Amino acid sequence: MKLAALFAITALLYASVGFGGGSTYNALLALADVDYRLMPAVALICNVIVVSGGTLRFHRAGHIPWRPAWPLFALSVPMALLGGFLLVPQTVFIGLLGFSLLLAGFAMLLRERRATDLLAVRSDLPVTIPVIGGGLGLLAGSIGIGGGIFLAPLLHMLRWGPAKSIAGVASAFILVNSTAGLIGQLSRLYASDLFVQLLSFWPLFLAVLFGGQIGSLLATGPLLARTVRRLTIILVLYVAIRLIWRFTVMLST
Repeated sequence: MKLAALFAITALLYASVGFGGGSTYNALLALADVDYRLMPAVALICNVIVVSGGTLRFHRAGHIPWRPAWPLFALSVPMALLGGFLLVPQTVFIGLLGFSLLLAGFAMLLRERRATDLLAVRSDLPVTIPVIGGGLGLLAGSIGIGGGIFLAPLLHMLRWGPAKSIAGVASAFILVNSTAGLIGQLSRLYASDLFVQLLSFWPLFLAVLFGGQIGSLLATGPLLARTVRRLTIILVLYVAIRLIWRFTVMLST
């Protein structure tokens, strides 16, 4: 029950700033000593639940410029699928997750200091963008994050387009990568008894559905959204430090 409440709060915080929360779901599962082989699949399911509605709203409002954004998805989707089939050692998994959260916290700090919105979306993305998308996709599939929390600050730094367009692309990026990664994770788990154990996490799925809906409503208030965004940064950095400490302990034993 406590874990479900934490998942609901996480979904609320992340949905209010346009993200899914996969990295923090994973961290909470790790701190709760859940089998690490199940964690990416659980986190990716939660991601899909949280960002599906937001992506649909962004699309209907015309805030997802699909044509200029396609290079981001070109490598990220197949790499997320590939990542879903990988099973990394537990120590590596905890280390990757902890340092990913630390980077995510700093990325969100950069987003707080983003420049003023532009008037149009750029179509001349650097050639490195598909490669970055592929790297984020691989990370998404293998450890269960969406990648949008890294992508959005990057696009802001590149002055790629208006904030709403970047938010829409980041939301879609999280959705497609989480879905592709989840397919890989489920395919890997299907041959084991771990697949059935996923059903026991249904309270967490309901919790993020509830929290995500509230978070989407909070996002409509810019002043409140800024406060929630700062609370999210504090949460991400706190959990990152906890995981990195666990990682160092695991290395020393």
